[in-house]
Amino acid sequence: MKYTRTTSQSGITTLLVIGFMGVFMLIVGTITSYAMEQGKYGRALYAREQALSIAEAGLENFRWLLAHNTSAGGTVMTSGTGLGSLPTTYTVNDPEGGTLGSAAITPTPAYQCGAVQWMDLSSKGTSNAGVGYARTLAARYMKRSVAEYAFLYNSTVWFGSNNTGSGPYHANNGMRMDGTTNSTVTAGVSSVLCDSSLGCSPSSTQNGVFGDSLNKLLWQYPISTIDFSGMALNFSTLRGYAIASGVMLNPTSVTSAGVTQGSTFASVGGVDTKGFHLIFKSNGTVDVYRVTATNPTNSIESYNLQNGYYYSYPQIVSESFVANVSVPSTCSLIYSQAKTWIEGTVSGKITLIVADPGSYNPDIILNNNISYATTDGTTGLTAVAEDSISIGLIVPNVMSIKGIFVAQSGTYGRDYYFSGGYTNGNDSYITRSTLTVTGTIVSNQRGGVWWGDSGFATRYNYYDRVLAFAPPPFTPAVTTDYSLQLWREQ
Repeated sequence: MKYTRTTSQSGITTLLVIGFMGVFMLIVGTITSYAMEQGKYGRALYAREQALSIAEAGLENFRWLLAHNTSAGGTVMTSGTGLGSLPTTYTVNDPEGGTLGSAAITPTPAYQCGAVQWMDLSSKGTSNAGVGYARTLAARYMKRSVAEYAFLYNSTVWFGSNNTGSGPYHANNGMRMDGTTNSTVTAGVSSVLCDSSLGCSPSSTQNGVFGDSLNKLLWQYPISTIDFSGMALNFSTLRGYAIASGVMLNPTSVTSAGVTQGSTFASVGGVDTKGFHLIFKSNGTVDVYRVTATNPTNSIESYNLQNGYYYSYPQIVSESFVANVSVPSTCSLIYSQAKTWIEGTVSGKITLIVADPGSYNPDIILNNNISYATTDGTTGLTAVAEDSISIGLIVPNVMSIKGIFVAQSGTYGRDYYFSGGYTNGNDSYITRSTLTVTGTIVSNQRGGVWWGDSGFATRYNYYDRVLAFAPPPFTPAVTTDYSLQLWREQ
């Protein structure tokens, strides 16, 4: 009888095969799962990128509707009328057929005094390739503001070596730049005649921007000029807003939202020797005084040096308190029909207009430091004078002012004051040390704040980039057309 001897070799082989097959299946499964996840991730990326493009298409389509819609486009950016008639859903078609997705647009107008200041647009784009991967874009539809500049001049201008600036500088008719800047310096002309007023003797023809500044790579000329007549505000319209729902400083009374504040008084309008004195308070109110007497001061206008001396009236001698006025948040507009001195701490975004509907063209006098209660973009001041904005004689040695200051037909500057009994005993104020401006200076005519032995020896100018795209109401614009600003993803 025969016996067959068996071994465990075949069993071990079977176990090894099963083990290797398990490892193989695990690897294959892992690779397959990875490939599938990568494919899923790729489709998600594709859907996300497509959703972003669809959201952008929604913004552009609504921008086109705001600019061209015949039934609403003419009024929607002034009073908001017709906004509800514009379609807020935009479908993006596939050129090869079908649709790629759609965008849902949410328009939010910003109102002041019943007028639209800008339109905030939110566009949520959804791709048909992946509805769970929507993306939302936000942009502001507005005119470009003067607040995008540190300085904006309609004339020629000379910035000396003791001037340090941050933000764009522009002069329509040429500029000498000897100071230090960190942004573009531009002119609307290719060449300018440099005479004694620009430091050249003998006179010579220079480039549109010339001088001893070290940052010449930032100079550009000629570029398109800024239309000062086009940026001019409609004072009549703004006066109507102030009377109805803002603060109105009439020559004989003060009203807020149509309600008289304090008592009526003898007229302070129509003359350089009287006017209003405004002290801004950190709680958002304004102390209003009527200026009843000023000291004559013999000086030379900062933009008219060749015309000799004249009597200005920058010094307040006597004044009477009228009222502490709250500026309505829905119409943060103050309109003054008289010469106006300003100072203090501004809270909220306020615009001051100083203009007379008659033949008199009042000025704004910067009487002391002007500061902001906050620096997070919720506070700002725009001050527009029908004529000029002038820094007074009796001001701090180290002066700081914040705001957007616009001399619509005159100049921004400080007169040339001189000793010899012409300053009413205030010769010590003729020369000042330092002036720091945070914001924007807009001047129709040439001006300055340093004349060699009068004014501020050192000047610092910084544009307020926070207010550039969210300025106080009715801040002048440098363009007549609207564009998308502040593009970002939410």
